[in-house]
Amino acid sequence: MRFRLASRAVIAGLTAMLALSACGGSGTKAETPGASGLEKSKIAVGALPIPDSASLYIANKRGFFKEEGLTVDIQMVQGGAQAQQSLLGGSLDATQTNYVSTFLAQAAGNKLKIIADLYQAAPNAFVIMVAKNSSIKSPADLKGKKVAVNSLRNIGTLSITSVLKTHGLTDKDVQFVEFPFPDMAGKLEQGVVDAAWMPEPHLTAVQKNIGAQKLADTMTAATSDFPIAGVVVTEEFASRNPKTVAAMQRALAKGQEIAATDRKAVEEILPTYTKIDAATAAVITLGGFPTSLDQTRLQRVVDLMVEQGYLSEKIDVKAMLPGTSG
Repeated sequence: MRFRLASRAVIAGLTAMLALSACGGSGTKAETPGASGLEKSKIAVGALPIPDSASLYIANKRGFFKEEGLTVDIQMVQGGAQAQQSLLGGSLDATQTNYVSTFLAQAAGNKLKIIADLYQAAPNAFVIMVAKNSSIKSPADLKGKKVAVNSLRNIGTLSITSVLKTHGLTDKDVQFVEFPFPDMAGKLEQGVVDAAWMPEPHLTAVQKNIGAQKLADTMTAATSDFPIAGVVVTEEFASRNPKTVAAMQRALAKGQEIAATDRKAVEEILPTYTKIDAATAAVITLGGFPTSLDQTRLQRVVDLMVEQGYLSEKIDVKAMLPGTSG
């Protein structure tokens, strides 16, 4: 899932794989530059089956990558940990991943470059849900309660903690419980958890199927318009393949512009790579699709991670953008 966070063991594994990659080069087959001048024309890109990656699929379907001389093999991944393992292990050249996982991996010594910003939060797209007849009416009522999240110490817990803070609570006042998004509706109905943090399309489905109620939008105040996901490559790949990276960025920018300005295009592409059907795609709340890679915006994620203790010190986001040395 989009926000699954690498555990310490996985982070350690990523570091080890990066060391192997540095010794032996990329795990994908090397190419001789072709007529297009690209260092590598065939690339494997990881993507999650969620709305965040819409522009990637739009760019591929409309031939924007081909126009740049690229042949893109989009490979489905299920979460940030898997995506980054595959990236650092060499089976992927680039991948979509969430920023919390990205910055944690960077802090652990894995050198990454963010080449495109894909998705940002929008009002009511990431919400704390409670059961239909729940007695919980305010986030303040969550004290001592169990809250379902898809992954511990990731964007869900980060954003919930921001909401709790505005109601006089801390993350120590609730018990976060880990469940996959598809399981959360049942856990709410059964009373296994008192609340659940859900993104689309799950929050629309849980309202329709079990009458669940919205308790609080988690993307407000400190997390308003919060950066969620982007496309990353290793620093080594960016250094060895600057023309390829630039071509990817140009193609993605075209797809991102369409996603940002034409909701119908997003609705049409979602059923082709997700389990979201056309009827649901037409009504879900979508986040935003940024059309530029903004260092200041991304630094907000790092700052909040430091504030909440996810990082011991700040990471310089500028050093993670193409054209800069890490």
